[in-house]
Amino acid sequence: MLDGHLLLGWLSFTVIVLLISLPGQTTANFGLTGTEPLSILPLSSEPEETLGKAHYKLCDRLKLDKKQRRMCRRDPGVAETLMEAISMSALECQYQFRFERWNCTLEGRYRASLLKRGFKETAFLFAISSAGLTHAMAKACSAGRMERCTCDEAPDLENRKAWQWGGCGDNLKYSNKFVKEFLSKKSYKDLRERMNMHNTNVGMKVIKAGVETTCKCHGVSGSCTVQTCWRQLSPFHEIGKQLKQRYETSLKVGSSTNEATGEGDISPARAQPSPGHSDQIPRTMDLIHIEDSPSFCRMSKYSPGTSGRKCYKDKNCDSICCGRGHNTQSRVVTRPCQCQVRWCCYVECKQCTQREEVYTCKE
Repeated sequence: MLDGHLLLGWLSFTVIVLLISLPGQTTANFGLTGTEPLSILPLSSEPEETLGKAHYKLCDRLKLDKKQRRMCRRDPGVAETLMEAISMSALECQYQFRFERWNCTLEGRYRASLLKRGFKETAFLFAISSAGLTHAMAKACSAGRMERCTCDEAPDLENRKAWQWGGCGDNLKYSNKFVKEFLSKKSYKDLRERMNMHNTNVGMKVIKAGVETTCKCHGVSGSCTVQTCWRQLSPFHEIGKQLKQRYETSLKVGSSTNEATGEGDISPARAQPSPGHSDQIPRTMDLIHIEDSPSFCRMSKYSPGTSGRKCYKDKNCDSICCGRGHNTQSRVVTRPCQCQVRWCCYVECKQCTQREEVYTCKE
């Protein structure tokens, strides 16, 4: 198993982070939930005298709709926060699905096809996108990267005798308000759009449920007669884990097709609901879907399939390879080992060579 930091670094190298360009005033998708792929460009390095307008150019390069572009331009810190949110969402999605058939493939044509359907995977993309934007915006406020918001304000607490509010809390109140406006639509005309909005809200609610109060003691000899407290969001990796759990238990609320392959287009507004299903979206914190997912075993318009995918013997090869079996390759690798910290400030390691086996799915 790779170390978490090493794995995150590997993901940041392999992930293709995409932005959205959606026409019309009624569309408000963003992040991993759009239809037109655009690789993220590096932050513009404008001369100092033009920095005041640099974020305008970045907002334009993000290909936002009219309302979103206006919201992006009104605060110089928004554009960079939007880019950070997309990166966070993409990395976390690929991390959570790294051992599964669908490993959060984000290439434009695969993702665009998924977003036209009502699969569990579609639900996760909407939830992780809104969660990433909510988390990034709240953190940007408390970090002082925004002009229109700062630290979280003190809530109305009953007992203020033993402690006082302090520190710099993550501003979830401002973040929620911003994200709701940024992702809002004028209408939701069919079941699939209502499903998408529900899953978007689940992502935001999971962020809110993870807020924790952190306190620091003050007083003579650490007596903690007074505490300075502030509110912090859970690490985004924890948010990803919770959304992945909700993906596993996603509720099916309606269906227009039950094809194993997932082929064909759907029209939820015209379809007759299956027995036992309601055309209404339930009030729940669960993710919801309206169609059974394809197997993702073979290449299709939804994924490149699992041929050639690396798997882990006795752990997930049977599942990932869909019963086709796997190839075994032996290779020699050299890694740092027997590392020791030397006075004062460096780590000394030996180089160890070992043979390891790599398993990949057969075609």
